Amino acid sequence: MAAPSMAAALAASLPAPQAAPTPAAPTYEAIPASMSKAIDIEAEIPLTCVQLDGIVITKILKHSREAFSTTAHGLLLGLDLDGILEVSNSFALPNHNNDDDEKATKSIARYQQSMLRSLKEVQGDDNVVGFYQATSLGAFFNQTLIDTQAIHQDRLRHGGVVIVHDISQTARGNASFRAFKLTPAFMDAYRRANFSTAGLISHRLTFASILEEIPLRVRTNALLSSYLNMLATPSTSTFSGAHPGVATTSAVPPSYSVLDIGDMGLTKNLEQVAEAIDNYRTEEGNVAYLSRQIAREKLRAETYVAKRKEENARRVAQGLNALPEEDISRLFRIPPEPSRLESMLLLGQVDAYAKSLESSAGTGLVKMYAAKAS
Repeated sequence: MAAPSMAAALAASLPAPQAAPTPAAPTYEAIPASMSKAIDIEAEIPLTCVQLDGIVITKILKHSREAFSTTAHGLLLGLDLDGILEVSNSFALPNHNNDDDEKATKSIARYQQSMLRSLKEVQGDDNVVGFYQATSLGAFFNQTLIDTQAIHQDRLRHGGVVIVHDISQTARGNASFRAFKLTPAFMDAYRRANFSTAGLISHRLTFASILEEIPLRVRTNALLSSYLNMLATPSTSTFSGAHPGVATTSAVPPSYSVLDIGDMGLTKNLEQVAEAIDNYRTEEGNVAYLSRQIAREKLRAETYVAKRKEENARRVAQGLNALPEEDISRLFRIPPEPSRLESMLLLGQVDAYAKSLESSAGTGLVKMYAAKAS
């Protein structure tokens, strides 16, 4: 008889486990009818609005002002409730310029996990609902933003959103915040990695149909709103002999930046338009070169197939065996059709720069006519 194994011997020496009591089946209470629309467990209620808290606006403005150029980006935290995405907090993500991509990605991931863990420990909002990105002159179409938003829409409830902040508008006295998400048609093409000409036609994609804008509103604390109104309200000076011009003052001085009739950054805007057009022409040249290369390879393959068919027909007529058919894909390396995604993104940048130029130039003309009339 074979000797028992060590595992069997140890199992035999241990006391027999006692049968665990059968746990009672959990009971679930139905969601009240009054809350059935507000509590969206299956994420079936579509987003109709994005609501930003005042603290989030302040953090994004501060980060964009302190960061270098348009590298400011971070995560948005909050909750979706009854079709409204409430963003209650945010934190900035570090920017690594000198590190390689893999090292920078790991570093940002560790920082993100550490921040979310710290927020959870202090009972703060730790539910990621999207991210924000600073931009200049309204041109936010780039591959990094598209890839990040695509990942969020695959993993987050309701897909998450991206908040775009235009720092050039803020410099002019207008805080610009817009909320976007990728359209279903673009997401389907992105998952299939099908941005060929036929793919764009089948999905009806243009640069204008990559993103869809979601209405955005800002929520501030009632006490804060009351305090700001009190600061902006003119008050009468307590000095009896005060000059009439300074008899009424306010804690917040008036801003006359909107009356500036300077160039409003038109020179830089024109340079950006020209650069974007040059980039688009370069990309179109690359696509045209690849298309010609593909056409040449296809012509070579078709010529080879036609010659082989003629030779086989001649051999059959002479009573000889036909030559075996060969795999064309092994003989001719026909490259795949190039992606047109980069071209669409560059067209989106050209359109954004042109709209920004139109807006600033139109405003400048109105100011100049007003100054001339006065």
